[in-house]
Amino acid sequence: MRTKEQYVADLMKMKKNIYYKGEKISRDHEELKMTLNVLGHTFDAAMDPEKAHLCTAKSHLSGETINRFCHIHQSPEDLHKKQDMTRMLCREVGYCIGRCMGADASNAVNIISYEADKANGGATEYHKNFLRWLDNFQKKDLVVACAQTDVKGERMLRPSQQPDPDQYLHVVEKNSKGIVVTGCKVHITQASVADEIMVVPTRSLTEEEKDYAVAFAIPSDAEGLTQVVHPHNMRARKHFKRGFDFGAADSYVIFDRVFVPWDRVFLCGEHLHGGLCALLFALFHRHSYSGCKPAIGDITMGLAALAAEVNGIEKSARVKEKLASIIQIAELGYAAGYTASSLGKAEMTIPGMGPVPFGPGSCIPNSIYCNVGRCLTGEAVFHEQEILCDIAGGVPATFPYEQDLVNEELRPYLEKYLKRNTKIPVEDQIRFWLYFSDLTVSSLAGTLNYASFHGGGSPVMEQIAITSQYNIQERKDIVKRLAGMSASW
Repeated sequence: MRTKEQYVADLMKMKKNIYYKGEKISRDHEELKMTLNVLGHTFDAAMDPEKAHLCTAKSHLSGETINRFCHIHQSPEDLHKKQDMTRMLCREVGYCIGRCMGADASNAVNIISYEADKANGGATEYHKNFLRWLDNFQKKDLVVACAQTDVKGERMLRPSQQPDPDQYLHVVEKNSKGIVVTGCKVHITQASVADEIMVVPTRSLTEEEKDYAVAFAIPSDAEGLTQVVHPHNMRARKHFKRGFDFGAADSYVIFDRVFVPWDRVFLCGEHLHGGLCALLFALFHRHSYSGCKPAIGDITMGLAALAAEVNGIEKSARVKEKLASIIQIAELGYAAGYTASSLGKAEMTIPGMGPVPFGPGSCIPNSIYCNVGRCLTGEAVFHEQEILCDIAGGVPATFPYEQDLVNEELRPYLEKYLKRNTKIPVEDQIRFWLYFSDLTVSSLAGTLNYASFHGGGSPVMEQIAITSQYNIQERKDIVKRLAGMSASW
């Protein structure tokens, strides 16, 4: 396993292909340092003996100890540990840990490459390619970003109906050495600080859309690949240092005739498997959400409870009611994910078919509970922000700037008038409101709210998954029997 320092050193060896504000930047650019701080924590945690039981696993390929973010889930226990690791690490950095996408994509592609080979009667070697790639992924402890979301162009048109076919990434050429792809994947979290990028389809596909059914992995500085990055950082601090500086970065990843050698191709042209790959990645990622969203709930709960205490209203029945709402959302989301882990099997719920054996034996979380948990917590994002706004009042929106807080002439006045609860040191109250502002009224906060709502699929996507996979007919039959109705229609 790598250290944080080794991870950053390896990034510095990569070609510059990232643009920020119109200029090419290096992967240790000042605006990416907080993001590196978050990703680096995943390496530090794996080296910590007290966290190793969650942050490491035994590879089913080599039998060696590896970072759990590089692991293929073999059992419900693996899924439980991934969920608990995610919640723990997200609590420690203050939001998204940023490395689950690679884990979720590799678990999805492990299964779909196996199934595609099986359907092709051995004519392809996608799974062999993947296992070779996976062995390198695990041994080198790589950070992998997952590129799924396409630009999509005109949203009411399918990929094959787009006026510009490049609105969805697709294969434009095949030869004896590999494939060439063109397109753009958007909102790709941590791609700018990833060693590699795993590409998977974004939706169900028809036979005429087989060129869009492609999955592969390439270095994030591959020839023809360009990133336009949007960093999201906490406000810089000089005097009132935080306990942890959180940052994230999302990229538009542009593929301009990017060559991918065959030994890095895990799916190419199997349109049915392309759609199932999209479902599987979303499923694994929604399961990861059952670890991170409860952690965000923990932080939201802490913000709300401390704001109430600083404001002197912590005993209010109305405040307690709002705190209970946050607890319910967080713990129901966790419980749904935990149940999804417990019911995990080597089977996939396919719309119209129900649960079917799927993959080489690795463990897939239960789809209904993954989607229920993700939908419940995703829909609650802005409700939770409303609670924070209600309890805090207007203070976070107009709080003085750090420079004013340390100005010798202003400081006595501000410390006098910013002090609310006489039992809490005024400097702690200042630090609290500065952090509260970071997570509620900053540009970072706006981005994080959108990410929490849409990440892993917007709530409408979970609703579609739930209703298409849930056995509604069985429930109708229950009512027919209880009502004494005929069962012939």
